[in-house]
Amino acid sequence: MLDPELAVVSVDSFATPTIITRAGPSSRKKFFEFFTVPIRNANTRAAYYRAIQQFLAWVERAGYQNLEDIEPITVAAYIETLQRQAAQATVKQHMAAIRMLFSWLTEKGVLAMNPAREVKTERFSRTEGKTPAFVDGEVQKLLDAIDASTHTGLRDRALLATLAYTFARIGSVVNLKVEDYYPSGKRFLLRFKEKGGKEKELPVHHKLEEMLDQYLKATGLEKEPESPIFPAALRKTGKLSRRPLVRTDAADMLKRRLKQAGLPAHYSPHSFRATGITNFLENDGTLEAAQRIAGHADSRTTKLYDRRGQKVLLEDMERIRY
Repeated sequence: MLDPELAVVSVDSFATPTIITRAGPSSRKKFFEFFTVPIRNANTRAAYYRAIQQFLAWVERAGYQNLEDIEPITVAAYIETLQRQAAQATVKQHMAAIRMLFSWLTEKGVLAMNPAREVKTERFSRTEGKTPAFVDGEVQKLLDAIDASTHTGLRDRALLATLAYTFARIGSVVNLKVEDYYPSGKRFLLRFKEKGGKEKELPVHHKLEEMLDQYLKATGLEKEPESPIFPAALRKTGKLSRRPLVRTDAADMLKRRLKQAGLPAHYSPHSFRATGITNFLENDGTLEAAQRIAGHADSRTTKLYDRRGQKVLLEDMERIRY
């Protein structure tokens, strides 16, 4: 399975679908090039690989022996099946991955035509995202529950506070180096490496600055600019290595901290993004500023994270009294 943390993956790290192996070495090479050449984002690469792997496994179970045997009706049948089993957003993602793969294989001469080009999916739009947001007071309760007497406790509190006060994606946070936290005038900035190779610099909230300063001083990381700002722990010693923390480890850490704080387990690192944007807008921040902080190319994406409407709806429903 493709490791989502890798920016570039080797051919050997993929499991080769039988139908691709049967197409020959040249086609196999073009298949793997698809995941490393046109797709630059590691998360998209991982998601597309899973989608295409699932599609080709379905094709093989349906009895297809060769890539060129796949027709528009084959793709349409798969999408029809998937629509009965998965959410619409998942169906759209699978269709996008399949269409892009076949377009690539057609462009490279592996196939004469793209069988997915004319296959349509149902129109899908969402006015509000599905990521659960923390309710009032839960973020502070989570941070307060962390024992800051150990290096790992200080790290966890600083990492979760970074998510809370910057709306940053977890992938960008775990990739931060100590040198990415630096002074500018009277305040500090954080420099994030975002999707698509973009960089984003944000002023640091004073509460986050306090937690980062305490953490970096206590661990000695303030003197190591090339080190990851949030390194992995040395087992259960309470000490830190200098190996970067990966996204999955950070997500597991959040689950443990949620349990310790007595909070629901359904929250994820992305929940801080929805919570932060909502909190910012509730406190008279503008949508345009929220968009810049979140690093969204389109304000419509930022609106998906705004949970103010959920609160209004709840207040409205409570007006029903029997």
